Amino acid sequence: MTISTGDTLPEANLIKLGDKGPEQVSLHALAKGRKIVLFAVPGAFTPTCHSAHVPSFIRTKDQFTAKGVDEIICVSVNDPFVMKAWGEATGATAAGVTMLADADGSFTKAMGLDFTAAPAGLLARSKRYALYAEDGTVTQLHLEESPGTCEISGGEALLAAI
Repeated sequence: MTISTGDTLPEANLIKLGDKGPEQVSLHALAKGRKIVLFAVPGAFTPTCHSAHVPSFIRTKDQFTAKGVDEIICVSVNDPFVMKAWGEATGATAAGVTMLADADGSFTKAMGLDFTAAPAGLLARSKRYALYAEDGTVTQLHLEESPGTCEISGGEALLAAI
């Protein structure tokens, strides 16, 4: 089943690279009583993700904060070491975007948003989307039709919808 507006985010433990190494991060704990933006990409350092999707949330970070968003989270089916390096390379970490790894893809599968593009070397990855959730309930969901486009899932489009 694909997640929809009005649904509760599934429980998931994502991973971030902290000062002492990989750390489990409970999505429910991040979302409880908070307003969050979560966007997912097919892969760190891939062209559209790197040049369009992440930069759109860096550009709009302050505007989301002004609308009461507590945290912007980027999720990818990658390991936490890659996500940390990617956050540093794009400036996302410095801008305050939280970079989390869905290392085994279990969160992406629970969302019903996994796909495989074997010719591109993308196996069991996440579709491109952005969502806004209040207290763990999805109130806006912008899912791209193609993993190579970033139009309705970009920061500006989601910002305009909330």
